[in-house]
Amino acid sequence: MMNKKNTVHFTDNSLISPTNPVSVNLIGAGGTGSKVLTSLIEMNHSLIELGHAGLQVSLWDDDVITGANLGRQRFAECETGLYKSVALINRANRWSGTNWKAQTVKFSKDNFMRLEERSVVTITCVDNVRTRFDVGEILNKKSDYGNYNNEPKYWLDFGNSKDTGQVLLSTVGDIKQPNSEKYETVSNLPYVTEEFGELLKQSEYEDDMPSCSLAQALEKQDLYINSALAQMGSSLLWGLFRNGLTENRGFFLNLKNFHSQPIKVA
Repeated sequence: MMNKKNTVHFTDNSLISPTNPVSVNLIGAGGTGSKVLTSLIEMNHSLIELGHAGLQVSLWDDDVITGANLGRQRFAECETGLYKSVALINRANRWSGTNWKAQTVKFSKDNFMRLEERSVVTITCVDNVRTRFDVGEILNKKSDYGNYNNEPKYWLDFGNSKDTGQVLLSTVGDIKQPNSEKYETVSNLPYVTEEFGELLKQSEYEDDMPSCSLAQALEKQDLYINSALAQMGSSLLWGLFRNGLTENRGFFLNLKNFHSQPIKVA
């Protein structure tokens, strides 16, 4: 009897052996995005130590820091009033000697059409459903951009409610897979907007007004749900670089009962 092959997705070569740093657009610099950026700093340093070209990150967020952001997000009181993206990127560049970019405007098709703003990896850490669908639409137009080194390949989406959340990895189109006798390979991982589009639309009209205080913010999102998602989701991305393949394309997390459920490549 033949053993069933494990199903995997092999990482695109543009991440494994790039000539230049892998371009990353990180969209959202709030509770999750600010902590994902910290993980990307660690990832960049580790990749370079392993002989990799590292990462080149652009952080997109047009919000400014308020008192409600302190404590739960990666901001200090002295940064109140600054753009979130500017405060975080300045800190990252000072700490790691990088030349990462802060974008103080919304991520949009007009921006993405510029060659210098395209990226191999797009990471969304947003609480707005419309933004996810916009990002999906933008990435779907990658054929308009021609074949460049920073052609979009992957989309990693983070989403959460008060004490639950999920992270989903998608491919932008098909990623050519090698012939494998050991594994069953999958070239296309669906978008979150395709697979869970109806659920996203149902939550579209939930209250997403900004909080006026930390206490009010904690009623919407518990203190450590963003950190937990950021660490686990970044580990998924790290595995693409380090292992060259993945059996999982995401996970669901319930921090209230400490239960995590992987989403398998299929």
